[in-house]
Amino acid sequence: MSSTDREAPATWLSQDAYDRLQAELNELIAARPAMAAEINARREEGDLRENGGYHAAREEQGKAEMRIRQLKELLRTAQVGDAPTADKVAPGTVVTIHFDDDTDDTETFLLGSREISATTDLTVYSPESALGQAILGAGTGQTVTYTAPSGADIKVTVVKFQPYGG
Repeated sequence: MSSTDREAPATWLSQDAYDRLQAELNELIAARPAMAAEINARREEGDLRENGGYHAAREEQGKAEMRIRQLKELLRTAQVGDAPTADKVAPGTVVTIHFDDDTDDTETFLLGSREISATTDLTVYSPESALGQAILGAGTGQTVTYTAPSGADIKVTVVKFQPYGG
């Protein structure tokens, strides 16, 4: 195990979320032969420089292969079950914050891997994002400031958090 593996936060998935992602992976893998046949059929249409169908099929194949790699890595490293309860914000928690000192301006989101976004209606923020880095390790009622991609300093207060249930 390299040092980066030890530092990477665990992605917690419910059994249901894990099963849904595994089913998506299985479908993508099962579709590979049909996708290859489509590319071959388009290739036989003639000049590849002006063959939009061929290029579209190749692009779809590339997207599918990228998603297969993402899912394999996520499923390989995911922890299945309930995330351990913690007294601080951690990856795999649903967090509610309010902006500046306006307790009515709140946002609730999942702090976790982008790959999980396909399995939830919640907005997902990566722990590596500016907001994610700022609130990691924060407790209820703690206020932190982070610099948004626009360059603005934004102050947020953690209202509450809980493990994500999938």
